[in-house]
Parts: sequence; C-alpha cells; structure tokens
Amino acid sequence: MNIKNLGLAALLLAGAQAALAEPFEVSDIRVEGLQRISPDSVFNAFPVSASDRVDERELAEAARSLFETGLFEDVQLAREGDVLVIQVVERPTISRLDISGNSQIEDEQLREGLREAGLAEGQVLQLSTLEEIQRELEGVYQAQGRYSAQIDAQVREIDEGRVQVDIDINEGEVAKIRQINIVGNSDFDDDELRDVFELEDKPGWLFGWFSSDEYSREALAGDLERLRSFYLDRGYVNFSIDSTQVSISPDKSQIFVTVNINEGQQYRLGDIHFQGDLHISESEARDLLTVESGEIFSRSDVTASSEALRNRLGAEGFAFASVEGMPQPGDAEDTVDLTFRVDPGQRAYVRRIEFVGNTTTQDEVLRREMIQMEGAPASTESISQSRQRLERLGFFRQVEVETEPVAGEPDKLDVTYSVEEQPSGSISASIGYSQSAGVIYGAALSQNNFLGTGNRVNVGAQRSDTFTNINFGFTDPYWTLDGISLGYNVFYRETDYEDSDISTFSTDAYGGGINMGYPVSELSRLNFGLSAEDLTIKTYRDTASEIFRYADDQGEDAQSFKLTASWTRNNLNRGVMPTDGSYQRVSLETAVPGSDADYYKLRANAKQLFPFNEEQTWGLKFDGTLGYADSIGNDPYPFYENFYAGGLGSVRGFTSNTLGQPTTPSQGSDRDRTLGGNVLVEGSAELLFPLPFVEDQRSLQAAVFVDAGNTFLTDCYPVVAGDGPSRCSSGADLGDLRYSAGVGLSWLTPVGPLTFSIAEPLNDESGDDTQAFQFSLGQTF
Repeated sequence: MNIKNLGLAALLLAGAQAALAEPFEVSDIRVEGLQRISPDSVFNAFPVSASDRVDERELAEAARSLFETGLFEDVQLAREGDVLVIQVVERPTISRLDISGNSQIEDEQLREGLREAGLAEGQVLQLSTLEEIQRELEGVYQAQGRYSAQIDAQVREIDEGRVQVDIDINEGEVAKIRQINIVGNSDFDDDELRDVFELEDKPGWLFGWFSSDEYSREALAGDLERLRSFYLDRGYVNFSIDSTQVSISPDKSQIFVTVNINEGQQYRLGDIHFQGDLHISESEARDLLTVESGEIFSRSDVTASSEALRNRLGAEGFAFASVEGMPQPGDAEDTVDLTFRVDPGQRAYVRRIEFVGNTTTQDEVLRREMIQMEGAPASTESISQSRQRLERLGFFRQVEVETEPVAGEPDKLDVTYSVEEQPSGSISASIGYSQSAGVIYGAALSQNNFLGTGNRVNVGAQRSDTFTNINFGFTDPYWTLDGISLGYNVFYRETDYEDSDISTFSTDAYGGGINMGYPVSELSRLNFGLSAEDLTIKTYRDTASEIFRYADDQGEDAQSFKLTASWTRNNLNRGVMPTDGSYQRVSLETAVPGSDADYYKLRANAKQLFPFNEEQTWGLKFDGTLGYADSIGNDPYPFYENFYAGGLGSVRGFTSNTLGQPTTPSQGSDRDRTLGGNVLVEGSAELLFPLPFVEDQRSLQAAVFVDAGNTFLTDCYPVVAGDGPSRCSSGADLGDLRYSAGVGLSWLTPVGPLTFSIAEPLNDESGDDTQAFQFSLGQTF
C-alpha cells in the first residue's frame, strides 16, 4: 500500500473511532453510494454481519478491508441506532483505453497484458495498478535494451464515474554495446573469447549493418552460456563466471559489459567407468562413447555419449532411462575420471498408438508403417524409425511424435503421431501448355495416396496437335501385409510431328506391364517387372540419316517383351524435398528372347544430402547418375531406347533431351538433332539455403547448383549411303561433359511440387540447344 493509501486508512480509522465509540450489536447493515458495484460485492468484502457485536477497533478493521478491495475512493461508517451505515464513493470505471507510440510490441499483445494485470475497458480504475503497469512496461523494454524507454499514463475524466486512460509510449532506441571486457583469462586471448559471443562491440564501418551490437539481457545470457561451453569443451572443468557487470552511459545509449571469469586448470580424461545396470555389455557401451581416456575433457562429448547410451537403452525398451556423466578427480593432478551413472528404470511397454491430423489418409495406411507395435516394449529407435517411415511416404508436410506415460501404470506409455497432410498428386481437367508440345488438351489424375488408401493411381488422356496419349497405372504398396507391392499399367501413345519443330521422328506405341516389389530390409526393396510393347517408328522428310538406315535395316515395327529388376535403398528424411539422408537405386532392363530388339540397359543413381544446421534449412545435396546399355548379339542397339540428357533433373540450362552426339542430316535437310546415347553420365551439386521472410521453409526449397552431364555412343549408327560422312564421334570422352550453373526453386503447391530453374551453360558449344528458364510440375526429390 502506498503512502496515500496509508494516510486514507488512518483517516478512516480516526472517523470510525469518533462516530462509533461504544460497542453495539448490529441489527442491520445499509450501504449508500453504490452506482455500478453490487451490494453483494460489498457484503462479501466486509467482515461484519447483522447480529455481530462490534467495537470501534473491529469496525475500523472492517472499513480498511473494504477499502483494500480497490473498488472505492472513500469508505465511511456511520450508525443510526443499531443500524450500521456504510457510505462509499466508487472508483471510476475505464470507459476507454488508448495506447500510442508502440511499434516493437503490438497493440493486441499490450492490451492482453494490461487486461491480465487488471487494466482494461469496463474495469474499475486503480491508480496503484496503473503505476505498477508503468513500471512493468518499462522493464519489458529495458529487457530489449531500450533503457531510454518512457511510459506516460494519463487519466482523463469523461463524465461522472467514467474515465479515459491514455498510455503514451516512447520506446526509445536500443542501447548499443560500446565495450565488452573479459577479465581473468590467461590461456585464451580477448579476441578469441569475443568471437564466442554473438553480441559485438565496436562493429566495423563496412560490415556494421550485419553485426549484433544491440544489447539485450537474453542475448547476454546466451553468450555467457556459450563462453561456459567453450571452456568446458576444452577441459576446463572448474571454469566459472564469477560476476557480470553491465553499466550504461548517462544518456542511456551505450552499454559497457564486464565479465569476470576464473579459467581454472585444463584436465584430460583418466579412467572411464560405468555405474548401474547397463543391460548391454560393457564393450558395446564403450563403443557407443565419443570420449576416450587421455583426451582433453569435453562436456559436449560427454553429453553426446550419455545421449548415445540413453538411446541404446531406449532401443531395449527402457524409454525412461537416465544416463549422467559425472567427472571426478583422477589419480593425476591434471586428470578427471568419468563415471556414467546409468539408471534404466522400468522397461516400458506401449499401450496405445494413436494418429492425429490425418483427415484424408486412413489410419490403416499410417499403422502399417509402424515398426513399434502396441503391447511390445517401447523402443525409442523403433518409435523414431516409424516417424521417419511416415515422412518418407510423401503424404505429410510434417510428422511429430510424442510419448506420454500412462497415469497409474509406470511401465506403460502411449505414443501419438501428429501429421500435417500435404498434396500428394494432382487432379486436373484443363487446357495447358508444354514447352515441348505447345497447347495440350486433357484430363489427368495422379495420386500417390488415392482416396487416402496409400495406393498410387495414374490415369490420363491428353491430346495436342502433335500427340495423343492415354495411360493408366495402379500400384498397391501393401498388396500383402508384409509389404509386397503389386502394380500394373497400360498405355497408348500416338504422335505426329511431321509439321512441327519438335522432333525429326516419332514412335507410336501401346502396351502394358505388371510389377512386384519385395522389402529386403527396413530401407531397401527389390522390384521386378514384366511388360510388353508394340512400337512403330515414323520418319519424316527431315529425319536423320541414322534413323532412316535403322528403319531400313531393322524394320519400322518392333515388338518387345521386357524384364526389369531394381534395387532401391531410401534413407531420405522426407518423401518430397528432403533435407537429409541418402538414396540409391540400381536397375536393369532387358528384352527377353523373342523380342524384335535384343538389348540390356543398366542404370545407377545416388543422392546424398548433408544438412548444416539443426533446422536443416542449409545444406549440400549431391546427385549422380550413370547409365550403360548395349545390344545382345550383332544387331545395333535400338536408338529409341537410348539415354537422353539436358533439362530439369539432368543438366539444367540445356534444352531437355538435346545433349549427345549430333545426327547426320538426310539429303535435302539441314536439321541437326541428337539420338542420345547408350552411355549416360550426369551429376549435380547444390547448396540448399532458406528464403528470407518465409515462415514455412518445408514448402519451399531454394538452391544454387552446378550441373554436369552428357550422353555418349560407344558405336555410331550407320547412315544411308550418300548422306555421309557421319557426324558422330564414338567413345565416352569425359572432356565432352557439359556444365551449367544457376539457381533453382521447388515450391510445394496444392497440386504438387512446382520446380523452376534459371541456369547458364558454362561450356556450351556451337550446335548446343540452350534454355535459361525451365520449369516442371510434378513429383520431385
């Protein structure tokens, strides 16, 4: 209570003593002066009731209790016979609350804070609350380093019983750090220790804009913790920060920070012991450690070792295991022994697994990805791997997992996976445009999670001036409960490029196939397929001489029966736009005996991502592909099965499918195209980085990249007599690789990932077909 309130309470006590000197029994209580406050509020706060016998001291205390509610400016007691009369003057209510001058804290946040403190429109005004709020707001701004902030609160009367409160805020400027002094260091110089700090003093004139010289208490606390970690990770077990002084200049614009430290002695690790029930062999436990005897002691390595042991025990079902690394003096003066105290706790079992957020995807689709089973021992490794399996599906933008102990059953827990669904395909009926085929009319459905079943469906019918394409595909990834997949597809494709500038040849084809996949491990699968295809080669006036010769020698029609086999290992953290992990795939395609073209085709692809930060918004991505194909027997390899390079997913900056050996124009034609090659070499390196001002970094992925690649022919195709000489040069010469560099962006839209790139070829040669801007809409990783 402030001085003003104490004075008023004294007057109340004196008034009560003068008017109510003799004790009496209260027959009734009457309240006078109420306007907005209910009588019940008075009686609830007034500790005297009818039939009570009171004296002057008790009445004075009762009056003080009523006044301390803060609802009244004045409280007087009077007596009319045996009736006690309470005369009050109500405090005004706040009719309007105006806030001005704030920019660092939003109006709504301020109003919410004021409301919780008791200052809001419609509430009774208490001047003590107003004064306290002024001090609190100044403290909030001082925590941001705005020591010159001023809060001015004014109360204006609107009419009887109602007032307006005006809070005018002068936020001031953030005080700049003028100097950081570190006292007590001898093993490390001042500059080395200041580099540990994120706060900076005296920033350079050139890079001052990017420095962090604005003071805040939170930033300094973080820097002191970084300083402590710096020493503890270098063996200074007894390091301490003795004191920290922060002083401010008279004009409150500059801050001076002094940190007094005691480095202590540097220690090395002596003996390493284990205490408690490991539940694994000691040799296995030692293999998990990242510390060794003789090394300089490092707290971060001890923490990492404790976490590794905890995770290993979690994999054994001890979900609540506790592991603590405790250093203690060793035999030598400069050594510390380390004891890992292990308390595995009770083995925990999973009572229930639940899924939240899957509004479209059926629970069964998520549950079949679970490695952790209900009723089984709770394994932190299995719970985490189950989460990763859900993310690799590509159905969800984000997957979080929580474990909750079951009340009353210390050996059981519930596991909840919270998912946020994202587009996993597209449904369209539209008029579109393709860079290679012009205007396209069609309808298509592509869903990797069809109707929430987890089945993959592709069905479409497209037509343009140059082609007609009808296709249908279906894959059930869980045809059997143990993860054997079954899929099939049929297609029909008819092309007519005679009057276009798209290609010098085309193929009409129809066929279908069936494929099955088998899981061989948690991350790996084997896939096998059988398909049949009927293909017709169509030539035009400007078709390359090599194609004319092939059609003359081998015929324009080809029926093929193909066997495919592939091995895939997927350790990526997400199915769409991953940021960590690896991916490998090796595939073989071969025509079976009886096909018109006998050949085999090998292809290998590998991806590796290395995140730089915990949020995984910065990182490196490497991607490489090798391909080799050849005929079986003496016939030439079918040119229409060649590899192609160039464009998105290959070498950006070059037009799609244009890299390779040039063809030989036929007589009367000057068209110069490529047939691709039976050898493929591709690779790319990307620096992934976050985009500023984007809250959801998982829906956007930007990169600076360098691409390299080309196709080669180990044997050139013969040309028609009279069209020679052939322009082809056989052999795979890596000196002929094409390179490009640029920037790319992948954006997860409601209809699927949309990928853009702007690239510049680095060593294009005459005849190369370049394309700076490229885009695609569809699945990507």
